Amino acid sequence: MKPLLRRHFSREPTARAEMGEVTAELLAELLHRHAGALELFARQRCDTPSDVVQEAFVQLVRQPRLPDNVVGWLYRVVRNGAISAARASTRRRRHEAAAAEQSPGWFIESETAELDPHAVTAALQELVPEQREIVVAHLWGEMSFDQIAGLVGMSASSAHRAYHQALARLRENLGIPCSHEKNRRTKS
Repeated sequence: MKPLLRRHFSREPTARAEMGEVTAELLAELLHRHAGALELFARQRCDTPSDVVQEAFVQLVRQPRLPDNVVGWLYRVVRNGAISAARASTRRRRHEAAAAEQSPGWFIESETAELDPHAVTAALQELVPEQREIVVAHLWGEMSFDQIAGLVGMSASSAHRAYHQALARLRENLGIPCSHEKNRRTKS
């Protein structure tokens, strides 16, 4: 260990606190006494108060010297952090909304299409993510069930079974009878 570091870490915690350094004991006491109130204070302005409080304590540890009024300093840092977090959250929501408006749907509308692309998209989104991946990979990606099995981490027979379960659910959600049902109806 370098002499400067050895000197720094060999000091007793109380001696380090007297020199204006943040000690583990001081940090633990501040966390115990003020973290809850600081989180409540941050919650007034942002939706990630625990992150803001945690960041404030990280900033405190990084200070070369303890602020004169540590608790006041923490509240100021938490307030500023909460304001920044709220602004970032608002910006993110605005950008996500704009991106969602600009993003094309899953399907291109066509006058000759037998199915409504919005209804198909909604029905696909109702599937379990794994089933949705299997359907998309097989129908549009033209992947075999062996290839899909490697992709999703299951056997080819399990992928095949999940595919058929997903198709049944899609038919049900879209109100499309199974081809077997059509044949039964026409024979009756």
